[in-house]
Amino acid sequence: MRRRGGRRDYYRPTNTADMEFDHAGIATDDLDGLADRYGTLFDASVAHEEEFDGLRVAFLDLGNGYLELLEPLPDADGAIPRYLDEHGPGIHHLALRTADIETALDAAREAGVDPVDEEPRPGAWGHDVAFLHPASTGGVLVEFVEH
Repeated sequence: MRRRGGRRDYYRPTNTADMEFDHAGIATDDLDGLADRYGTLFDASVAHEEEFDGLRVAFLDLGNGYLELLEPLPDADGAIPRYLDEHGPGIHHLALRTADIETALDAAREAGVDPVDEEPRPGAWGHDVAFLHPASTGGVLVEFVEH
């Protein structure tokens, strides 16, 4: 469907209307330095830190969402080390908060979006997560986070 001005109306399932921005995942090789810089720049404190899946992870609280800093542990293998090798430090993904990740995944499939994760999996901070393939989302790796 087209609107005036040639813009396209995209299908938006009603069951995803309650999604909100949760965080931006940022790949870095210097978590402490970046946390200090963002803490000063944005007056953001570290809300949560952990080691998870071969990564040091820190969430900086912005008040209306988080910056998730992701630093590979020494000799780690996985998506973040590969991302850093190929692209260098920067935004890795955008995450949306949902109360029902299964419904969100079903709605994404119905909208023609290919998931990276067919089923939710454990993520940082004890939340279930699932990623959507960037080829289906305009080049952006999108993460659903169940709260």
